[in-house]
Amino acid sequence: MAVKKYKPLTPARRKSSVDSFSDITAKKSVKKLTKSKKRISGRNVRGKITVRHRGGGAKRLVRLIDFKRDKYDIPAVVKSIEYDPNRNARIALLVYQDGEKKYIIAPDGLKVGRKVISSLEKKVEVKRGNAMPLKNIPEGTMIYNIELTPGKGGQLVRGAGGSAQLMAIEGKYATIKLPSSEVRKVLKDCLATIGSVSNPDFMNIRWGKAGRKRHLGIRPTVRGKVMNPVDHPHGGGEGRQPIGMKHPKTPWGKPALGVKTRKQKKYSDKLILKRRKRKKK
Repeated sequence: MAVKKYKPLTPARRKSSVDSFSDITAKKSVKKLTKSKKRISGRNVRGKITVRHRGGGAKRLVRLIDFKRDKYDIPAVVKSIEYDPNRNARIALLVYQDGEKKYIIAPDGLKVGRKVISSLEKKVEVKRGNAMPLKNIPEGTMIYNIELTPGKGGQLVRGAGGSAQLMAIEGKYATIKLPSSEVRKVLKDCLATIGSVSNPDFMNIRWGKAGRKRHLGIRPTVRGKVMNPVDHPHGGGEGRQPIGMKHPKTPWGKPALGVKTRKQKKYSDKLILKRRKRKKK
């Protein structure tokens, strides 16, 4: 994939860039592997907004992705690389020897016509797109779509350009280094896919104007300090004012901006060997 720029005919065009979609090989998705998506725009069952800044956007169909890769020891051929509006990575259409079709998250560099396979017991070739338990993968290999519970399906490292590294295998656990630089232990019987996630240039796209985010279903975000006191703890005052309190707060009065929100005694704390790096502001 490459990022494409246009001539700066308008102020928004000057600041924006777009996906070239040069790696896409099919325009239409498989009908049996799609379903309609109900848009709730951040509302709960009572119609109240529980997640702000959502709503509108283009209609989408959900692609049914095979995160489990549970058709073991049956080779599949990559028929096409397709666009998925619900994620920033590409998806690949696999056609198995028995005729069944499934979508997977495509690894970077996967081409149409290649063969991929997933296996639970047999040791298969370590090449991009193949899925196998962590215990069968050589140390130092780059992996993605990693399970946390055997048989549940991949949960870690599914975003565009992401990849984790298998560091070591000791006892019943494998040690992996995640894209966030966090080092943690995962059961060695969990499945992972070889390679890194496709579409690594997604991070270089510049949206350029608010309208492009509206097409994605993202509504505007407004700073608390420009609101009225009734709407936000930071609101009120004449002209430009500081927030006027010791610590920044959310609209509901809880601490915000840099406050740790992870539970103090989460079950997975014992599996994390090194915490992720916090972003500098």
